[in-house]
Parts: sequence; structure tokens; C-alpha cells
Amino acid sequence: MTREDPVQTATSIRARLENHLKGKPFHFNADTAALEGILFALAKRKEQYGEEYCPCRRVTGDKDEDAKIICPCIHHLKELEVDGHCHCRLFTRD
Repeated sequence: MTREDPVQTATSIRARLENHLKGKPFHFNADTAALEGILFALAKRKEQYGEEYCPCRRVTGDKDEDAKIICPCIHHLKELEVDGHCHCRLFTRD
């Protein structure tokens, strides 16, 4: 099994998430270093688990439960509403 290039994987994840952001009242974190760190953490999780699980959530091994934390996780909209950012700060409203 060959490993994917983490830069290429992070770029692909970013492109997918950019589509998610279209028309939404929030955006990527403006802190470029933080954004890149989160994207690379997502790429690492994709390599490790086969899915882009949110880096700030614990992977349980239960496929149904873990499906809820595939980025963007089910929690991000409520967190953005309440806190102005999701837990890992990938998305912000400011």
C-alpha cells in the first residue's frame, strides 16, 4: 500500500471544504498557520483511519458514531452559532 502525499491530501481536503463553505455565513480560519495545521491533521487522520475525522474529536471505532465526526462534523454548525467558531477552529464567523 502506497502512502498518499500529505500535502496533496491536505490540498484535496481544502478543496472539498471550500465547496462546503459556498453560501455559508462562515469561512476558514484566517490564521493561515492554524488552518494549515488543521488541514494536515485531517490528512493524517485520513491516512490513519481512512476518513477525514475531525482532529478535535475522539475516534471510537464505531463506524456509525464516527461518521458523525467526519469533517465537517455534525457539531460545527451549533458551535459556530454559539461560539463563533467550531471546536478545532477550522471554521469561524469573525
